[in-house]
Amino acid sequence: MQPKRRGATLDPAPTFHDDHKGFMSTLDLGVIGNSSFGALINPQGRIVWCCLPRFDGDPVFCDLLNGGDEAREGGGFGFWDIEISDFARSEQHYAHNTAILKTRLYDSDGNAVEITDFAPRYISLGRMFRPVSIMRRLKPIAGTPRITIRLRPRYNWGDRVPDVSRGSNHARFFHTGQALRLNTNAPLTYVLEERSFLLEEPVDMMLGPDEPLIGSLRETANAFEERTADYWRTWVRRLALPLEWQDAVIRAAITLKLSTFEETGAIIAAMTTSIPEAPGTQRNWDYRYCWLRDAFFVVRALNSLAENETMENYLRYLNNIVGEANNHLQPVWGISREAQLVEREVESLSGYRGMGPVRVGNQAYEHFQHDVYGNVVLAAAQSFLDQRLFHPGTPEDFQRLEHMGELAFEKHNQPDAGMWELRTRARVHTSSSLMCWAACDRLSKIARHMGFTDRASYWQGRADTIHATITTEAWNPDMESFAESFGGKGVEAGLLLMAEVGFLSPDDERFRKTLDAVERTLRRGKHMYRYAEADDFGEPETAFNICTFWYIDALARVGREEEAREIFEEMLAARNSLGLLSEDTDVKSGELWGNYPQTYSLVGIINAAMRLSRRWEEEV
Repeated sequence: MQPKRRGATLDPAPTFHDDHKGFMSTLDLGVIGNSSFGALINPQGRIVWCCLPRFDGDPVFCDLLNGGDEAREGGGFGFWDIEISDFARSEQHYAHNTAILKTRLYDSDGNAVEITDFAPRYISLGRMFRPVSIMRRLKPIAGTPRITIRLRPRYNWGDRVPDVSRGSNHARFFHTGQALRLNTNAPLTYVLEERSFLLEEPVDMMLGPDEPLIGSLRETANAFEERTADYWRTWVRRLALPLEWQDAVIRAAITLKLSTFEETGAIIAAMTTSIPEAPGTQRNWDYRYCWLRDAFFVVRALNSLAENETMENYLRYLNNIVGEANNHLQPVWGISREAQLVEREVESLSGYRGMGPVRVGNQAYEHFQHDVYGNVVLAAAQSFLDQRLFHPGTPEDFQRLEHMGELAFEKHNQPDAGMWELRTRARVHTSSSLMCWAACDRLSKIARHMGFTDRASYWQGRADTIHATITTEAWNPDMESFAESFGGKGVEAGLLLMAEVGFLSPDDERFRKTLDAVERTLRRGKHMYRYAEADDFGEPETAFNICTFWYIDALARVGREEEAREIFEEMLAARNSLGLLSEDTDVKSGELWGNYPQTYSLVGIINAAMRLSRRWEEEV
């Protein structure tokens, strides 16, 4: 666990790991990628998860869902190891302000190897160069370490062992319709036979498409690393950072950028599938898709840092979806706008630490979740006001959004699955109606800005109607609070968004009483549950990280800023050693659960820091 830090501009210091057993017991994983795919790497430098050729593809490295330590005792598969003989300890950190991960392995005699992992990303020939390639660079940094390289990809969700062929300096791993090529200047026989050897000079490895490498591998690797580092440091330099907690914000922002599928503009919820929300609960879902709700929060968080490119890319994706919508908009889509994400269970993998099932696809695509209309309009709203953009919102874009507003008005008092995606129960959820109000309210503001006076009045009238409906139907006088649904008797954390989206002033007594009810019912220590009521899988067992961040925001808005800062520091301490979060936290043990890295949670880090930080003008 990291110490609490304020105002630092450096990445966290290297974290030391000397427990070779049990390193899969937490989500202490580094993330590399280039906005086309991602890979997860454990503290000992093992790549345990990577889907190729894109986020929702087949995991050629699937060790994360292969049962953990139990599988390794029998040999294991679906990973890429650099193992040092007589392992003693490891260190791991990111190169400053980049997505380049450094892992150092030490043996008991002090010999050491440094592993540099990254995916190339930089501007070349006027466009972004982001090949589907993993670069691994090894160099001895103390003595002469003895290492073993174990490269064990699998296909078809771990079910297929690839055929292997070799050339003089490369190997091919292939199965029907799929092939990967490893280019390396390491002794290829040692790599393929997994034989240990003394690392006396640097070694480079590039795994990617089955294409011949033109030119020197060493020169290529040098150029890739230098230009990728320059790209990320330049990208970070342009961010409008808060004064405090800069290291946390930078790491969250880079990881959000890595979670975008830049080719289409989609933003995934997480890079993984089926990491349970709590041990043994079967709350195992596939998050490698684009939820329009999550994407809105990502766009808004990056916008707050003046990183507007992600919004522009996402709006390309969103405009295509909105343009095809009829009388219903599903809440989640594939990253190339696949509408059907049929959910199934995979039998070939036992699951995270053996806790199956492993699910592919997500049934939520079939759901009615009416908050989606507000999420669409709010995600696009800034594009109509921001003059920095290459592609500002047009009257035609506004007309497409008006269709979303009509659907929001039509659905605002209709039952749905809600933002928490209840699978067997429908209600008129207050948070869904709230976002329908937000859709109409923002359309009115956009229309007024564009000089469409009649449309501004039209949408203001619709927003007022929804506002009156919510305040009448969702307020529970016995609870002295808004309820989670019209006529309901409980609360859920989404009610905290009432002040954030502007439905109520933080000074409104109804909001303050609702905040009291939510914290009284859902707060556990310094963490927040999303709801306490039993759902399809029983009562929730872990805190939902974004809800804690919503709580922090609400506390700050009502003037309880010191308490908000204290809880925010607690959340920063709950991050793993590289400054990242998953979806959920066990409030007793502090262990991370749920899919990883979770964009929702990283959004919370940015939003809380931006709201709570001291201002630059106070210090400079």
